[in-house]
Amino acid sequence: MNRQAVILDYAARPVGRLMPRPGEAIEEFEQDILCDLIIQTANNSGVAREDIGSLNLTSPTPATQQLGFATFLASRLGLRCDARISDINNMGITGGLAFDQACEDVSSGKTDFALACGIEFSTGAPAEMIMDRGIRVVGDVDFQSPFGLTPIAWYAFDANRYMHETGASRNDIAQIAVKNRAHAALNPLAQYRKPMTLEEVCAQRPIVEPLGLFEVSPVGDGAICLMVSSEENARSLNKPYVRVRGRGFQHDGHHQIGNHYHDMLAFPAASHTGNVALTMAGVKIDDINLAELYAPCTITELLVSEALGLAEKGKGYMAVLDGEYSLGGRLPISTSGGCLSRGHPPGLTGLYGLAELYDQLTAQAGERQVRDATLALHICEGGNYNLALAHVLESMQ
Repeated sequence: MNRQAVILDYAARPVGRLMPRPGEAIEEFEQDILCDLIIQTANNSGVAREDIGSLNLTSPTPATQQLGFATFLASRLGLRCDARISDINNMGITGGLAFDQACEDVSSGKTDFALACGIEFSTGAPAEMIMDRGIRVVGDVDFQSPFGLTPIAWYAFDANRYMHETGASRNDIAQIAVKNRAHAALNPLAQYRKPMTLEEVCAQRPIVEPLGLFEVSPVGDGAICLMVSSEENARSLNKPYVRVRGRGFQHDGHHQIGNHYHDMLAFPAASHTGNVALTMAGVKIDDINLAELYAPCTITELLVSEALGLAEKGKGYMAVLDGEYSLGGRLPISTSGGCLSRGHPPGLTGLYGLAELYDQLTAQAGERQVRDATLALHICEGGNYNLALAHVLESMQ
């Protein structure tokens, strides 16, 4: 049997507000939303629930009251998983890891069908809780964290350094936000769909100089489920699917800030994982038709595109200005709208990126469809791309 892992189908809620505001009545519980999506995914895939042997759940946020959420869901759904049930959590790479584990369970023969799913209620969490957790994840809690350095502040360091080294302006980098909003305007799952101009982006209040409100990712809730299958089983179901053709992973040895000198603009883990995934797939970067990049800020998308070899180092902003990464360009990037406009529930962002590539590679992306898309690259991160996980996906219509 061909045990190559494939994406068989998915179901998702648009990114936005799912969590009630303080004092509001709860209209939908997290478990109800996610159970509905799992059932929808199984039905769309033509898979019986008793055949699902692996449930890989992104760990819920601290706002979630129900503990043991993964086994709780399995009980609600009547799943008797023989391969695994797991809660997965490792910063922004969480969604990618849930998918990676589902693929491993299928390709190793542990199960024929595996789920990668999650729900994230963040919008109603207290701002001080979000800020405190962001500060504590950036560096050493005994040294850097007491000084209040947030993840966005570290990205701002990247932006300032990039401008210093390349001569790029804030306006040049901010064009990424304009591009991504234009893509999101065509995506029914996107949190923000109203097109905007460069002037509107640059007129927003600063978050951390030189990044303003529209140059960083918004807070948003989300819920999504992907069905992973073996290729043999996918063929028997007689429906389009997307093959996982290559995979790469690396941790670069630093915890975001790091404790010794290194090139903060290089993103070596992204370079490594991209090369490993491409080599495993037997293709080159020039063969890729589109890419979904985990990028919580404009500068992050720019740096990871250069690290992957989509543009020469220090010249990625020129490709943005020339429209190479826009729909209709040489290699569209973040056709979903990316973290900036599709939205960024961090633990789920990797899954939303994979869902976008499923739509593109099965020619179901509607107005944002990339013409003749057959190969796509997906990457997600932990830290400031200290962790990276990449997948090459192939159309199998």
